[in-house]
Amino acid sequence: MAVPDFQSLLLPMLRIASDGNEHRLADVRERLGNQLGLSTQDLEEKLASGRQTKFANRVAWAKVYLVQAGLFRSTRRAHFQIAERGRTVLKAPPSRIDIRFLEQFPEFLEFRTPKNTEDDDNSPEAVPVPSPSRETPEEALEAS
Repeated sequence: MAVPDFQSLLLPMLRIASDGNEHRLADVRERLGNQLGLSTQDLEEKLASGRQTKFANRVAWAKVYLVQAGLFRSTRRAHFQIAERGRTVLKAPPSRIDIRFLEQFPEFLEFRTPKNTEDDDNSPEAVPVPSPSRETPEEALEAS
């Protein structure tokens, strides 16, 4: 099995965090890798930059997106815990959590909306955001 895109990791990560405990990103990576049946080769596949594995990058970005949507809260570096909003989502879980699902939360929309700060009055102005991608932001940069 190939490494799933980061959006496919959002719901499984939320479910892992449902116990309410603080979770270490490295532990969650290991648990997800086992749950998904990823091979050693899958887990060791590097990004084009060679600095990080594709799987570690995707898990890290999934955490960032869940934090920005208010479903997780960062407790300290590389650690997180489910937030009340995350518990609420899991009471009636969707079949999939993706960017479109996260866009219902204002904090996430603000995170995803680029700001133009070169206006005459220096007020931020929203710029259209490209359609959701299956790539992490780092993967998109490397591809361009």
